[in-house]
Amino acid sequence: MSYTSETFLTVRYAETDMMGIVHHSRYYPWFEVARTDFIKQAGTTYSEMEKDGVMLPLTETGAKYHYGLKYEDEVVITCRLVKLTVARCEFNYEVYKLPERNLMAEGRTQHGFVNRDFVPVNLKKYRPELWEKLNSLLSKEG
Repeated sequence: MSYTSETFLTVRYAETDMMGIVHHSRYYPWFEVARTDFIKQAGTTYSEMEKDGVMLPLTETGAKYHYGLKYEDEVVITCRLVKLTVARCEFNYEVYKLPERNLMAEGRTQHGFVNRDFVPVNLKKYRPELWEKLNSLLSKEG
């Protein structure tokens, strides 16, 4: 299994809907926060990647909601890199309610590697140091 990062958040009132539960659209920003934290674990940041000419546009996404979260619930979002090719990557996410660590939702995002002109690139050739960092987290336990 690949390296798993953890991101801790508290549900904000603005993230809930008329039923008092977190609106489904709010999970995607949480996935982005978790993915950003994961990228930091690779030893870089999104802004550094973009400065180096590597962009990660979203190509596919999905989520499954098991239970509703409410205002002020404490959560942890895990993020794992589950697939890495020279042109694409895929992340999986799990959202747990604390302190019980009950699984509340699962998600995934797929991304392509492109340059500033949104032309697909072979990451292994284009930015070999970034490729190595990500590839090491794909096989690293944690």
